[in-house]
Amino acid sequence: MRYLRAMLISVLFFMSACQTQSLSGDYRVIHSLEAGVIGGDVQEQRKYTIGVVPKVMEILYFNVAQDGALEAARDLNVKVIYEGPPITDVTKQIQVIRSLMDRGVDALAISANDPEKLLPVLKEAKQRGIKVITWDADTEPEGRHFFVNMVDPETLGRHLQDTLAWHMGEQGDYAIMTSTLSASNQNEWLKWMNKQREEYYPAMNLVDIVETDDDPHKAYEAAKQLLIDYPNLRGIIGNASVAPPAAAQAVKEAGQSRQIKIVGLSTPHLMHDFLIDGSAQMATLWSPKKLGYLTVVLAYQLLEGEFPHDGQDIVNVGNIRVKGDVVIMGEPLDFTAENVGQYDF
Repeated sequence: MRYLRAMLISVLFFMSACQTQSLSGDYRVIHSLEAGVIGGDVQEQRKYTIGVVPKVMEILYFNVAQDGALEAARDLNVKVIYEGPPITDVTKQIQVIRSLMDRGVDALAISANDPEKLLPVLKEAKQRGIKVITWDADTEPEGRHFFVNMVDPETLGRHLQDTLAWHMGEQGDYAIMTSTLSASNQNEWLKWMNKQREEYYPAMNLVDIVETDDDPHKAYEAAKQLLIDYPNLRGIIGNASVAPPAAAQAVKEAGQSRQIKIVGLSTPHLMHDFLIDGSAQMATLWSPKKLGYLTVVLAYQLLEGEFPHDGQDIVNVGNIRVKGDVVIMGEPLDFTAENVGQYDF
């Protein structure tokens, strides 16, 4: 019965996701910079400067989000400075934020590495008159005006647990690979994964939660260690983009692809080969490009005195949901061996 219920939820989830705009990255221009500027210096025509800060630079997920942010900057004729720390480190992220504040940004959009440790610098930014929002990962509410979330965290957390349960036959030992235990978004997903397991999958046993710091090499080493520490391991959920491909690589090299099932959050590009050869079973994500685009659009609108509202239609994104001070971009999509080739990020 639990299995039939889970399969029904999966079908509904997938159908809903497929009704959203394609994730392949086709964008319609809101406002062309070339068409909108008549003479003069382009820099002088730009009304606002928005600093967009990811958790870390130079991983594919945040690189694609950067593409969306810069696309929105061109469409809206604003300046976007996209800068983040070289590693997932809150102290280095604070340094980036302070640098952007000193360079006179009008707004900051932060993917928070630590919700509490970032609070003082974000409060300081607000006191200086800088508009502050968060995206991808939230801080404490008093540190920002609103949070741009990708998906409803309960829906995502429960779905991730379901996907592993289906492939594991709803029983056996499994582990979770997360980014950091201080990341608010991943902790929220973890909470709902655990609730789903407790309510529907009593024969599944969570043996460990390990951190990867969004570092592909660290994720790979952590996955190999899991295989050593837990010889009866039957599944891994990765809830940060570098974790599922690292886990799939480790399992493939160990010759355990038939025994250990891999699911989680990652891009189709990173997971393509592993899904095709059966080293991983399913990847789930939203469009990072849409997220970067939406973040800049909403930061711009906030500078114009407009707050997001429920059901608002954002060009190139679609209809957003708003719950209190949280914006929800939409629904994620599952990537499998059958459909992963349709996506280019």
